[in-house]
Amino acid sequence: MRTPGNDAALATGFLFTEGIIKNKNAVKSTGILLSDENKMNVILQVGQMPFLQQTERNFYTTSSCGVCGKASIDAIKTMSAFNALQTNVSVAETVLTSLPQQLQQQQIIFKSTGGLHAAALFNSNGDFIMLHEDVGRHNALDKIVGTSLQQDLLPLSNAVLLLSGRASFELVQKATMAGIKIIAAIGAPSSLAVELAAEAGITLVGFLKATGFNIYTHKERIIL
Repeated sequence: MRTPGNDAALATGFLFTEGIIKNKNAVKSTGILLSDENKMNVILQVGQMPFLQQTERNFYTTSSCGVCGKASIDAIKTMSAFNALQTNVSVAETVLTSLPQQLQQQQIIFKSTGGLHAAALFNSNGDFIMLHEDVGRHNALDKIVGTSLQQDLLPLSNAVLLLSGRASFELVQKATMAGIKIIAAIGAPSSLAVELAAEAGITLVGFLKATGFNIYTHKERIIL
């Protein structure tokens, strides 16, 4: 299930965050099937082999709160190419608390529907970079990663990722694959998300609003 639009970014972002492709050069072309607008063909370059890890895995995108794109949580073993990347990125408290209002201003489709999730990127000064909306929170982030992949912006180690809802384990895993080091969520993080963020060296902020927030991991990147 997905909100139509930016489908090429969704498909390539999904393949990248799942570790099936390693870079933008792996993809030759993408296209919606003429026979079914809900199916996307991704053609790889000659000599590029998809890293499927376990052929029995079932891949799917969904708007549910379960483990998306994985047969089970035990299958999430993909390692980010940017895992050991060092960055000096930090963000001020005043910048963080300004982001929810900026997110609201950028959520064009949400204003008319009230029913979409959003993922947005900002730089450490709070300047807006990009946003994607989708009925599935995981899809919104895959679209962010796919667009960044297409525009050669990866790794996103100097960006701040803002999530319109809660921070789940799957979203932190996808952010890890993209090299993101600061994640802020309007809602709560799950306990698994906190554990993964701590292990991956990611600063995780939850319950972000204009008046404050909670810091769960790697607080050294937040300037209070």
